[in-house]
Amino acid sequence: MLTSRWLKALTLALYALVFFSLGIYVHGALTKPSAPGAGAGRGLFGPPQASPSKEGGAVPENPFVRVAELVSPAVVNISTVTSGKRRPPTELFRPFGNEPFSRDFFDRFFEGMPRRRQTSLGSGVIIDKGGLILTNNHVVKDADEITVRFANKQEAKGKVVGTDQKTDLAVIRVTTKEDLPVVALGNSDTLHVGEWAIAIGSPFGLDHTLTVGVISATGRSEVGIAAYENFIQTDASINPGNSGGPLLNIRGEVIGINTAIVTSGQGIGFAIPVNMARKVMEDLVKKGKVTQGWLGAGIQSLTPELAKSFGVGVAEGILVNQVMPKSPAEAAGLKTGDLILTVDGKPVKDPRQLQRIIAEAEVGKSIEITVLREKQKRTVRVQIGEVPAS
Repeated sequence: MLTSRWLKALTLALYALVFFSLGIYVHGALTKPSAPGAGAGRGLFGPPQASPSKEGGAVPENPFVRVAELVSPAVVNISTVTSGKRRPPTELFRPFGNEPFSRDFFDRFFEGMPRRRQTSLGSGVIIDKGGLILTNNHVVKDADEITVRFANKQEAKGKVVGTDQKTDLAVIRVTTKEDLPVVALGNSDTLHVGEWAIAIGSPFGLDHTLTVGVISATGRSEVGIAAYENFIQTDASINPGNSGGPLLNIRGEVIGINTAIVTSGQGIGFAIPVNMARKVMEDLVKKGKVTQGWLGAGIQSLTPELAKSFGVGVAEGILVNQVMPKSPAEAAGLKTGDLILTVDGKPVKDPRQLQRIIAEAEVGKSIEITVLREKQKRTVRVQIGEVPAS
């Protein structure tokens, strides 16, 4: 007959055996590979999911990851060095006031002071395997030295091909022994509010930072950034250093060139539409300058009173208030008082829209303009001219 001591020892041994067996079962259930297509293996206790690997590991089916891997090699960091004369202390303090002799003396005295070097940072996108890079004009403006750093950390010196201050765009060139990765250009005319927007650049010098948002608006003007404004607005984070980098769609196509932010707000960034950038880029590469279309007519928005007199809505046309002599507008027969309704069949609603259409039109191209004159619709054909040299 077992004593109580032996009975307790046997009971503990049985408990240990049960728990040990249960542990083996649970361990096997948690670590056993799942059958193909089965839902097992997922969740908190499932095997760790495969992570992206440049050494051949699985890549998750995530479109943002695909865009990053596709486009990042074609995005570059641009740093510049600008030499400039040291600001004369006489601009801050003139001991004898602004009297001409005093001003001349102090300006001459400080004229030979050492020059200072300013550095700036931005981004760019490779658009040609031979080394052409599209960026912002303000990124490379007045630069004495341009250094381009690629995704593989290699560097090359850049040279300005051409710049356009009116659109804030520039093209630079680097020379390398091997072909460079390039990115595809999309079509910014087909964008819709709410589409995904992806920005890649070097904010605050942090190379190849990717941010995601949506297209918040298109056709933004009166922002006060450039002479010709037709911006894409996005809430994808854009910060100092993103300037000149690409704004992309979910397919990895460039739809804009990031250029500015509203510093007093959050989630308000602007990009130059790629269709505008494409024309500027082609002009800069082929001609070294941008040729812009010219109509030669002064225009203005309709007031409620003028709209009523024409029998149209306030946003249904643009009034011609001047026709310049020997201009394309005069040659086509446009007259002061005409109300421009459409250009090539597309309604025009505000003067900035018409200015953009004309400026982006190819010089020599013939366009069809529908006007309202004396209560009658008329069609005139205008051959776009080139903006006269000022």
